[in-house]
Amino acid sequence: MEEIDRRIVTLLATDGRMSFTDLAKETGLSVSAVHQRVRRLEKRGVIRGYAALVDYDEIGLPMTAFVSIKPIDPSAPDDAPERLSHLTAIEACHSVAGDESYILKVRVASPLALEELLQQIRASANVSTRTTVVLSTPYDYRSPVIEKEPEEDAAG
Repeated sequence: MEEIDRRIVTLLATDGRMSFTDLAKETGLSVSAVHQRVRRLEKRGVIRGYAALVDYDEIGLPMTAFVSIKPIDPSAPDDAPERLSHLTAIEACHSVAGDESYILKVRVASPLALEELLQQIRASANVSTRTTVVLSTPYDYRSPVIEKEPEEDAAG
């Protein structure tokens, strides 16, 4: 990835609503050149979309937890993500190495809602769970640091 594209991605990851005019000022490119580069980054899948960062306390979902799951029957099909996709309180599902198969990030309104969600997860996917409740989040949604690829360092 070219240095200028890394800069554009970093700027948009920090502020997804940054205008093409502001991107042009920050990168030293023309507005049309920035527009073309952003569209190309979108087409390549480097930029997958844009989203609003939500204050979950304000929308009634103040409790975040990480739920590690592993199948009760290790010989059963590995289809937990599909079996859990209907549970909208699950914000993210990560396949992981280690004792558990997946770690789920969930957001709920209360401890009671978390307890009910855990029952739904266990019943839907036939898994055991281990839960870690988040007490606070000092930072989240950090912008990526996009390093130069080794070939680029050698090429200039």
